[in-house]
Amino acid sequence: MANELADFQVRKITGESATLGEYSGKVLLIVNVASKCGLTPQYEGLQRIYEKYAERGFVVAGFPANEFAAQEPGTNQEIQEFCTKKYGVTFPMFEKIIVKGEGQHPLYKFLTAKQPQAIKKPDSTLEKTLKEHGLLTGKPEDIMWNFEKFLVNRKGEVMARFAPDVTPEDPILIEAIESELAKN
Repeated sequence: MANELADFQVRKITGESATLGEYSGKVLLIVNVASKCGLTPQYEGLQRIYEKYAERGFVVAGFPANEFAAQEPGTNQEIQEFCTKKYGVTFPMFEKIIVKGEGQHPLYKFLTAKQPQAIKKPDSTLEKTLKEHGLLTGKPEDIMWNFEKFLVNRKGEVMARFAPDVTPEDPILIEAIESELAKN
């Protein structure tokens, strides 16, 4: 396992090798995304906050994953086309990876080890709904569902984790982003 976030090898959605080191010195919001989920409209909010804060050193990094009710069945090319055409996504997107369970990408092992608990909305019903439908599986520290978010500071430290239904423009997330952007 890499010691620092910057060391993780990833592939851009277009197939090129990369490391998260390309984003050193920036505040990152790492999100596992899906195209056929009830939360998919969060792409709009992710794009808005990316545009709003990019000049201050903020980057959204999207990692498609298909572990949750097979809601990301597409190829990398299909995912990229969907995100661009439907939501105008310009933030960095990476190849589809496994974020939970067997074959979990080392990046997500690292992220969940650093932040085993997600910040949840006090009135959230997502976890209860997933449980009722038999869709909540694994350990408490596992990714719950699509659109879970990890906030990483400029030093590459994982500062916070947000539940899937904490939307990109939720005040709790915006406050955390702005707080990290204010630090040098």
